[in-house]
Amino acid sequence: MSTGLAIALIVVALIVGLVGGFFMARQYMFKYLKENPPINEQMLRMMMTQMGRKPSEKQIKQMMNQMNKLSNK
Repeated sequence: MSTGLAIALIVVALIVGLVGGFFMARQYMFKYLKENPPINEQMLRMMMTQMGRKPSEKQIKQMMNQMNKLSNK
């Protein structure tokens, strides 16, 4: 009976650890992406310049607002 109990406790601890680890990793990634967005204004300017366009500040702000709106949904 004690071996069955030990195995059950190990399985329960493993499941709790996996679920807890998943939610902690998820929370960490949301925080990381909020603090370090994948694309910022400087990167946007560089991409548009490489495509042969000279972006105005208004265009940059519009694109950043659009990307922020899409990422918040």
